[in-house]
Amino acid sequence: MLVAGLSTGHMVGLAVVGATFIGFALASSFLAPRRWPDFPGEHGLPVFVIVCFVLFVAMLTAVEVFGESHHIETVAESGATETEPAPTTSAPTETTPPAETSGGPTGDPAAGKEIFMATAQPPCGSCHTLAEASATGTVGPDLDQVLQGKDAAFIHESIVNPEAEIAPGFTGGIMPATYGDQLDDQQLADLVAFLEQSVNG
Repeated sequence: MLVAGLSTGHMVGLAVVGATFIGFALASSFLAPRRWPDFPGEHGLPVFVIVCFVLFVAMLTAVEVFGESHHIETVAESGATETEPAPTTSAPTETTPPAETSGGPTGDPAAGKEIFMATAQPPCGSCHTLAEASATGTVGPDLDQVLQGKDAAFIHESIVNPEAEIAPGFTGGIMPATYGDQLDDQQLADLVAFLEQSVNG
């Protein structure tokens, strides 16, 4: 592939050096021994070795010189038309932060009290104590105590996933885990708002 890409001048120079090297090798291997059976002989051996070495070095030099010259010319020619690609890094794109949301509908404590007392089945007040609803159930924990200081997320999780945290003194499997399906998002938000307001003021 290197030879095919060389210019005519380089090809001629490389061919001359190569032909000289090959011609010497053939002559010393086939022609000279026929004419001089003891070729290169005891006295001619040092000269023969030197000539072989010189021709070998000349061949390597020719390949290096002509090949390197071709490479330099190719780079020089392509440098006029080719440019290094611009870095692929791009300026960071600005993203608009999402609008702050409450994570769901806003709860109505008044509607939540109705859900606590009657809408939810079984009604929450039938199993729990909650002063704000005048509920005195003892099947489940006293909500005035266990929800004191708890945020809306904790209260919501306690309703839809009652097994997530069991109050001390009680066992799992008592409170129904169906309120998450029974009540829609708005009803759950209302119930959470009522409980949070009741126990935390």
